[in-house]
Amino acid sequence: MRVSVIQMNQGSDKAANLAQARRLIEAAVEADRPCLVTLPETWTNLGGGRDSRKAAAEILPPAGSGEPGGAAYEMLRDLARTHGIHVHGGSMIEDGAEKLFNTTLVFDPSGAEIARYRKVHLFDITGPDGTGYKESALYGAGDQLVTFEAGGITFGCTICYDIRFAEQYLALRKLGVEAILVPSNFTLQTGKDHWEVLLKARAIESQCWILAAASTGQYEERGAQRSVYGHSLVADPWGHVVAKVSDGIGWATARIDPTVTARVRRDMPVLEHRAARPITL
Repeated sequence: MRVSVIQMNQGSDKAANLAQARRLIEAAVEADRPCLVTLPETWTNLGGGRDSRKAAAEILPPAGSGEPGGAAYEMLRDLARTHGIHVHGGSMIEDGAEKLFNTTLVFDPSGAEIARYRKVHLFDITGPDGTGYKESALYGAGDQLVTFEAGGITFGCTICYDIRFAEQYLALRKLGVEAILVPSNFTLQTGKDHWEVLLKARAIESQCWILAAASTGQYEERGAQRSVYGHSLVADPWGHVVAKVSDGIGWATARIDPTVTARVRRDMPVLEHRAARPITL
């Protein structure tokens, strides 16, 4: 199964972000013929402050209802249907009435929504340069693991900061997942030291393919310039990076090979070893 990770440089102009995402997905489809494409975290908006995020948010139709949604929702649905592919919409800002959510949507080749995941771990940290981030000031947290099937492969959903919580990836593996998506806006400060290390670690521990579409470049946040790391990639269950995007916007395509997954899990059956020798602390 061929998959493409899309790397964007989005900002606070939602219409421009939608146009950029469409252009990149269509270019990837034309060049590489993927079965699934995945976008970065909050690809509809990055920066501009609280009001910009609220303006970009969409009220989502009831899951599985087939009812129409907002501009970004309908664009993802249209791209899936037009090109006959699975579209993993990275994450977008969901207007949940009481609060916003950082939410993944997945559409199958018929344009039907088949998965919806709200980010579980919110990014409330102080970066190495002293910059503070408090995602929980605006967003609510999800509380459900989400999987979906595409091309005979079971995928698990995570978003960005989730990558630091290995137990979530182990839980997905126990649900039968073979590949895990990690759409992200990793900061430059944390990304240069931790991005690839964490993605490889989660691949090795879970023995899953990791698909990490990320944002790149600079954006404006309340008058200040911030930078995100990019380096979107695909890693195999052994932790090898098998595809990676260069600097700037673009995409990378790789093939998920179930025989590789099966061989890694057969030769090093860590899940079985964990079940046979549980540790009580």
